[in-house]
Amino acid sequence: MSRLRLIIEREFIAKVRNKSFLMMTFLSPLLMVGMGALVFFLMKKNDEKVKNIVYVDESGLFSKDIFKDSKTIKYQDFTKLGLEETKKKVEGGDYYGALYIPKLDSIEVLAKSIEFYSKDSPGMSVLGNIERKIETRFRNLKLNNFGIDLAKIKASKISSNIKMFNFSGEESSKAKNLASIIAGGAAGYLLFMFVMIYGTSVMRSVIEEKTSRIIEIIVSSVKPFQLMLGKIIGNASAGLLQFFIWGVIMLIISVVASSLLGVDMMEMQTSKVSTEQMDAMKEAASGGKLEQIIKEVLNLPLFKIFCLFIFYFLGGYMLYSSLFAAVGAAVDNETDTQQFMMPIMLPLMLGIYVGFFTVINDPHGPISVLFSYIPFTSPIVMLMRIPFGVAWWEIAISMILLVVTFMVMVWLAAKIYRVGILMYGKKPSYKDLWKWIRYNG
Repeated sequence: MSRLRLIIEREFIAKVRNKSFLMMTFLSPLLMVGMGALVFFLMKKNDEKVKNIVYVDESGLFSKDIFKDSKTIKYQDFTKLGLEETKKKVEGGDYYGALYIPKLDSIEVLAKSIEFYSKDSPGMSVLGNIERKIETRFRNLKLNNFGIDLAKIKASKISSNIKMFNFSGEESSKAKNLASIIAGGAAGYLLFMFVMIYGTSVMRSVIEEKTSRIIEIIVSSVKPFQLMLGKIIGNASAGLLQFFIWGVIMLIISVVASSLLGVDMMEMQTSKVSTEQMDAMKEAASGGKLEQIIKEVLNLPLFKIFCLFIFYFLGGYMLYSSLFAAVGAAVDNETDTQQFMMPIMLPLMLGIYVGFFTVINDPHGPISVLFSYIPFTSPIVMLMRIPFGVAWWEIAISMILLVVTFMVMVWLAAKIYRVGILMYGKKPSYKDLWKWIRYNG
């Protein structure tokens, strides 16, 4: 045990003293927040730019009341100029584009004959805005032709807001579902990122020591299994330290940001959202919606999510790192790892796809449940399901299967590791790996 502890300490200290580790630890949260703020700022600036659009309406069906100006789009009627003159003027002037509506007898044919001219490709949101105006106008015209009173149709419109409860009487909301998606997605993605970063770090460490022949000296005093386990645990400890520091930094940033937004964090943790507040927030601007989402995130079982994140992080990391260590021991350089990397990465990628495309839509469906039990995908999929509420017996089954599979894979990886660590000059195949696993010498 003392030798294993020394290996763990050596790997941990070597990792945390690395300049890239220090830079990633303290700069990554700031860079992520900075990039998010920059993207938000650029999107806001882009939305603030006024787009001047002119239209030529030969059909006579549209008027200034139809093409109403908005904050970002201004419409001008160039019908008197005609299409050719309008195109010349738009091409030579500071206009976003020109809309041409020809004169046709059939509304159905006209709907498919409208044209838009612009110097550059127009944005989809702009075209979508124009198409909605045109479609609304054509629909109203057809309803009039059918003798239907538009005022009655408008008066008949009514919106509904379904209140969600579980059978214990606890109220839920769409914002809570969104908060669960955000929390689960963030946890699953973080786990995927950490497994890839620190798993490949273990593999590179093994390759470096093997190619420098230092490994021959090390294995003369410690068993290969101890060396492999020490590398895995040492890197995992460094990863947890980095995760903890990121959490502290993000907490500080969130507190500062929430204070600037005027959100009381302590009040959010202790109070619930009333129905009146929910209705008011739905009518509020985007800032109010953001506050509601933050409130729902803080109402999630954060301590439970955090504890299970640590377990699945360690379980998923240990499982995959043992495979990465075995690959590192089997090859002489990183180029030779490519043939073995794909089978390892596929379950991770599958977990991400299942999480984002299945769990989000149906967190308790058969596909989501199945992949939250499979040990190679459960660290990601189960973490994404937990914010939606998962029974303890389901979590227990997933955890037991993960632990058992980890023990089996570490045993198999150790058998590859102890043979491959001293093999040089030959690019191994899957057949060779199978021989190493069966070797009992």
